[in-house]
Amino acid sequence: MQDKTVELEAAAFRQLLAHLQQHTEVQNIELMMLADFCRNCLAKWYVAAAAERGMEVNYEQAREIVYGMPYSEWKDRYQTDATAEQLAAYEAKQKLKSQS
Repeated sequence: MQDKTVELEAAAFRQLLAHLQQHTEVQNIELMMLADFCRNCLAKWYVAAAAERGMEVNYEQAREIVYGMPYSEWKDRYQTDATAEQLAAYEAKQKLKSQS
């Protein structure tokens, strides 16, 4: 059953990446405000998971896997500047987290 669980988790992760790659209109700051993680977080988790298994994957390699293209290309194509409202909401959320 463990092999099947890992297989299902991997399939779900691949679907999550595909979903995020298809929905480039969703900005990372929005993900951070709603879900407390973003595409960059996924890349960092990917690097950490590789390191835990004795594999070497650097952050830029992981971001290319998560974004489906080099990060610099994704940023040029899809990233917009965060609004003042988004930044304020993000800062407020971070402040609440630090008080917990």
